[in-house]
Amino acid sequence: MSELEIRSERYDSPVAQGLVVAALADLATRYGGEGDETPVAAAEFVPPSGTFLVAYLDDVPVGCAGWRSHGDSGELAELKRLYVASTARGRGIARSLLAAVERSAREHGRRRLILECGDRQPEAIALYQRSGYERIEDFGYYRDEPDVLSFGRSL
Repeated sequence: MSELEIRSERYDSPVAQGLVVAALADLATRYGGEGDETPVAAAEFVPPSGTFLVAYLDDVPVGCAGWRSHGDSGELAELKRLYVASTARGRGIARSLLAAVERSAREHGRRRLILECGDRQPEAIALYQRSGYERIEDFGYYRDEPDVLSFGRSL
């Protein structure tokens, strides 16, 4: 049986950036363009304002996810860059990453996690719904796009 480990990484580290590039390529295949043009800065994922996590399967990086603060209240966190390599899908890694992001955000005082997702990501939508996320008013960079779906969940 393979061993999964989730570790904090700097968003701008080579390992994290390799996974982010793969995530954006996956999104570009689904939606075209750059995949996701939402402005993202590495500093947004530095505690206590955020965290970026990398999933390792048998010491090989296979997935990532992070959260960054959203708004000024100090209570909202936004999920960004949840991704699992195609070779590692179907093993519960995305759910483990999501749980680790939720735990980290909660430990840093966030009370709610929100996210944007596109309608061409049925596996992600199913994960969020199974995990207790509900549709919320669109809020982010793509809020005015017809294929955006926004979700939120209290932590």
